[in-house]
Amino acid sequence: MKTIRLSSRDAIIEAAFTIFNEKPGASLNDVAVYAGVGRATLHRHFSSRQDLIYALAGKARSELKQAIEHAVVDAASHTEGLKLSFTAIIPLASRQWFLSHELVDTDPEVAAAYQADVEDLHKEIEFAKSEGAFASDLPTKWIAVSYENLIYAAWTMVREEEATPNQAAELAWRIFMKGVSR
Repeated sequence: MKTIRLSSRDAIIEAAFTIFNEKPGASLNDVAVYAGVGRATLHRHFSSRQDLIYALAGKARSELKQAIEHAVVDAASHTEGLKLSFTAIIPLASRQWFLSHELVDTDPEVAAAYQADVEDLHKEIEFAKSEGAFASDLPTKWIAVSYENLIYAAWTMVREEEATPNQAAELAWRIFMKGVSR
């Protein structure tokens, strides 16, 4: 069997996801050691910790979007799409967790991408409202913030091994629907 070797850049990114999730304050040297590369190699790819964090944010966002798009492709409604998104998002906790504690919105590109994602979520919530799934008197932003915070709660449960990703997604959706449905 042939072993696939990651490029130095990919090895650094994968190492950073692992290290920063275990120890958010880890140094770039910790990342380099875990990736099996020298500090000079790491700095050829990423000039600073913040540069690496922005790269991780971009990769995590890309993975998230891809997982959601794949999950909702056969959704019968926008409401079902939002539920399926929960199921797709929760297993990515290990790729997303540390980013919730990092200042990634200082990069204009990352901030703009996040804002676009928020606007997309608001549109989906508006469609779900029109389907009758959510109470029409609840502000869309309130529903969106609730949705995002329940994702964070589910990630916490998965991270602390209190629930599997599927269990956490089911619990999050159940609580979400009890709070926002008509």
